[in-house]
Amino acid sequence: MESNSTDTETGDKCDINGDCSPTPHKDTASFNHSKNIDDISTPSELKFDEDFEFEDPDVTEKRNELERCLKNPDLINLEQWQNFAKSKAGLIADEYRRQIWPLLVGVTIEEMTDPPSLDDLSKHSEYHQVVMDVNRSLKRFPPGIPYEQRVALQDQLTVLILRVIMKYPHLKYYQGYHDVAITLLLVCGDKASFPLLCRLSYGPGAPLAPFMQTTLQPTQHLLNYMFPVIRRADDRLADCLDKAGVGTMFALPWYLTWFGHSLNRYADVVRLYDYFLCAPPLFPVYVTAALVLHRAPAVLQCDCDMAMMHCLLSRVSPPPAPSPLTRRHKLNSPKSLPWQGGKN
Repeated sequence: MESNSTDTETGDKCDINGDCSPTPHKDTASFNHSKNIDDISTPSELKFDEDFEFEDPDVTEKRNELERCLKNPDLINLEQWQNFAKSKAGLIADEYRRQIWPLLVGVTIEEMTDPPSLDDLSKHSEYHQVVMDVNRSLKRFPPGIPYEQRVALQDQLTVLILRVIMKYPHLKYYQGYHDVAITLLLVCGDKASFPLLCRLSYGPGAPLAPFMQTTLQPTQHLLNYMFPVIRRADDRLADCLDKAGVGTMFALPWYLTWFGHSLNRYADVVRLYDYFLCAPPLFPVYVTAALVLHRAPAVLQCDCDMAMMHCLLSRVSPPPAPSPLTRRHKLNSPKSLPWQGGKN
């Protein structure tokens, strides 16, 4: 895989909390700012269908409480909104997220301004790269969306990204940034998603700021923190990963996109965003470590080979192994689909 140089460059400085300093007076002509990540140009297809045949009574009670609080949002403090986002079922539905996500990061109504037209931004140096990435993100749009709405969403996504990187010229667009942006756009709309994405990209503790430096070095440095977490929980698994030399690249798309690139259920993506928006910047790294720990049995059974282990770990949701009966059925009837109609 080809990627940016990961050597530390002047100005690529992030502390442990992900606070990255601006990088003025830097010659950036020699760098490729679109960081090429394995398979990041082919995101998982999102499933938007949500079938609520039964809702947990606790969730129903929480839904009612959210609706009461949203009638008088000025009476609710940040800690209360954060508790809603972190507790069972998160913020439950996009109708609540649309109002609460901006509150979690301190966005005000005054910041929700009308966006410029796409034509006004088309001369930016990153315009063509952003457009290419946006055009590859169709799987992340709701299925069956009318053509006119899809085109409008694509234009809104392009404008959203370009507005942020024009406001903060020292930040470098990376491939995968559009996965975060489309999630915010789908939930919050074009007015609220801009200041929200700005908060995530720039400022003390901005969680996306390490990804928007000249090289991947700050990102890889922070992602390496998953290994001490794994070591603390499972020495045998940590030794296996060390021996295989698998590194962190398998988890890079997870971290860069807050799992928006890799998960195929929209409800799972936005549930994670509920938590990430009010958690410490390194929390996605802890989630990454938890996923690897969850996969420990498969990892320990895998050959101690870097390529094979990378392939195994890079799948967030591996397909279940077929039963012996299913394997025999497939051999006898190649065209049949014995798993069709079952749950994933």
